[in-house]
Amino acid sequence: MKNANSIRITLYIAFCLAIPFTGISKDKPSAKKPGTEIHFIEDAWSEALKQAAAQHKYIFVDAYATWCGPCKMLKATTFKDAKVAAFFNQNFVNISIDMEKGVGPQLAQQWRLEAYPTLIIFNSQGKPVSGTVGYIKADELLKFGKQALAKK
Repeated sequence: MKNANSIRITLYIAFCLAIPFTGISKDKPSAKKPGTEIHFIEDAWSEALKQAAAQHKYIFVDAYATWCGPCKMLKATTFKDAKVAAFFNQNFVNISIDMEKGVGPQLAQQWRLEAYPTLIIFNSQGKPVSGTVGYIKADELLKFGKQALAKK
């Protein structure tokens, strides 16, 4: 019995000591830091068109569905890459659209989308310039954005 109790105590102490290394932060969540992730307009295609025309920028569209695993991965990784965020925030009007609600279904039909995520770059008049389907890593997204801007 003594041996079993000492094992439990040892495991408990080891567990308590490991908690600080789990990535759990005691700090209060802070406001979004500039450049730490792509800043998206949510579900407002007409607003994105207005901003793009006023700023003379292309539009980057993240067409997603809430149930889509690769869409969630993009949001959790690629869109939070510092280099990607800085590039897209500087060069594009960014919009994220849930393709299953609001204006999403109409746009999905108009754009003939068949899978998610679909990433599309439009010019400031709303004409498609470039597109890709599926999850892509940060360096691939940077290349995708640069290639679209080269078509200006």
